[in-house]
Amino acid sequence: MRDNGGERLARVVSVGRNSAWIAFEGEALLRLASLRKSVERTALVPGDLVRATPLDEERVVVDALEPRTFALTRTTAGGRTKTMAANVDGIAIVSAFARPAPHLAMIDELIAFAELHSLRAHLILTKPDLAEPDDLVRIPALYAGLGYVTLVVNPKIQAGVDAIESTFATAHTLLIGQSGVGKSTLFRALGGSGAVGDVSKGGRGKQTTTTGRLHRFADGFLIDSPGVGEFELAGVSAAELGLGFVEFAPLLGGCRFADCVHRDEPGCAVRAALESGRIAASRYASYRSILERPRSS
Repeated sequence: MRDNGGERLARVVSVGRNSAWIAFEGEALLRLASLRKSVERTALVPGDLVRATPLDEERVVVDALEPRTFALTRTTAGGRTKTMAANVDGIAIVSAFARPAPHLAMIDELIAFAELHSLRAHLILTKPDLAEPDDLVRIPALYAGLGYVTLVVNPKIQAGVDAIESTFATAHTLLIGQSGVGKSTLFRALGGSGAVGDVSKGGRGKQTTTTGRLHRFADGFLIDSPGVGEFELAGVSAAELGLGFVEFAPLLGGCRFADCVHRDEPGCAVRAALESGRIAASRYASYRSILERPRSS
């Protein structure tokens, strides 16, 4: 049976070399689409808006890429620029209170990545029923105190799901988090699409451990993103990195030395703030771990 709907707008969720998982605008169903020859030369990324034509009930072809309003790029260890996503305005970091344990260094690096790429950062904390009592209070208070929207949710019992709906209703957001933190459960609670296997390099939908998901709101969407490692900060100077930590930024001109990197230098305003308790020890430890990471030559 042939589909007579003609060319329609669709959102890219996951990509391969010669095909992509897409969802037509107004729908959540993911469909595997092949690419026209003219599109194969374009590196599609999650969040791209494309024009696509359903050929029949099974086959879809992407005809063209629509202009991007925003392209999220990073510099690889080899110095090349890689586009990771398009048409997004924020990231939502998903972390569990337990199983797996909260990885604050990862959260801080993802937030710094968002700051340096002019994206809104949100934090979604799952599995509150398994949390240590101190963590249940301390971690949300830390990030909310820095100005980040921080949501504690238990999607298994629908707790906090309404807050997700209202927070992201008009946003175009990448969802980021380690395996096991509850992203799949969250998508099910939202009523979003099930996971699909990442498109293989050959473009034929081979199942892998990486998945793609999409949830639509009335005027926004959540897209499950590439792996956490895609967002690692690389080749960032100390001056740039400091700007990724919002509580450091007002202090950066107050150090004794203009080239202070906030490690052991005398007269460091950042370390003074750390010692007085105005900067959390965990946040400073995250900054140091990124700053001192071995860099490729």
